[in-house]
Amino acid sequence: MSRQKHPATLRVAAAALGPWFHNIDLGGGVMTAPDHFLGDYPAVKWRRFADAIPADLTGRTVLDIGCNAGFYALQMKARGASRVLGIDVDVDYLRQARFAADAIGEEIEFMEMSVYDVAALREQFDVVLFLGVLYHLRHPLLALDLIREHVVRDLFVCQSMQRGDAREEPLEQDYLFSETAVFERPTFPRLSFIEHRYAGDPTNWWVPNRACTAAMLRSAGFRIDANPEEEVFVCRAAQTSAGAGAV
Repeated sequence: MSRQKHPATLRVAAAALGPWFHNIDLGGGVMTAPDHFLGDYPAVKWRRFADAIPADLTGRTVLDIGCNAGFYALQMKARGASRVLGIDVDVDYLRQARFAADAIGEEIEFMEMSVYDVAALREQFDVVLFLGVLYHLRHPLLALDLIREHVVRDLFVCQSMQRGDAREEPLEQDYLFSETAVFERPTFPRLSFIEHRYAGDPTNWWVPNRACTAAMLRSAGFRIDANPEEEVFVCRAAQTSAGAGAV
C-alpha cells in the first residue's frame, strides 16, 4: 500500500524525479513512465522470466546490481526476501528507487556503488540480479569475474541486450592456429564493440550474440540452468572462474 495516499501528490512528486526508465506502479493509478518507448517496461520483460525465479524468497538475501529505479528489487521484496540491496552508479536512478520503495511501502536498501567495487560489500547473497547492465560496461568480463568471486552464493540472473545469430552450436576446446573459418560462423561467440553510440546511448559499449553471453557466463564460473527468455540466463555458482585470482 502506498504511503503517499493522494494520487495527484504522488504523480507530481514522481514527475519531478523524471525522466524514468522503469515504469513502476506506485498505486492509485500512478505509473512512473506510462509513455515508455518499450511499453510497460520492464514489466513486459519480467513476465517472460518471472517463473524461473523462486516465487518464495522468504529468508533469502538479494543483490540487484545496476538497480535503476528499483523495479526488480521491488519484485524480489514482494516475494518475501528478507533483505534486498540495490546498487547503481547513477544518483538520479537511486533517488527514484528510494522514492518508489517508500511510496509503495517496502524496506529496501539502495547504495551508490559500481559493479567493479562489489568486493567492498564483503558479503555473499542468495540471489544476485544483473539485468540490463553488461553491455553498458567498459569491462564486462571483469565485472562477471568480480560478481562470481565476491557476491554470488547461489543464484545469479543475467540479462543482456543481444544482436546477431541467436543459435548456440558446439565448439571444440581448442583449434589449430591455422584454423580461421570457425571465426566466420554466425554462431561463434561474438562481442561487438560500439565506438560511439547505439540507439542514441553512448553507454552502450558492447553487444554480444547469444553464444557470447553464454560463453562469458561459463568462463566466469557460472553454470547456466535455464534460458527462459532469449536475453535472460538463470545461473548457479559453479567451478572457479577462468579469471580467478586476477580480481
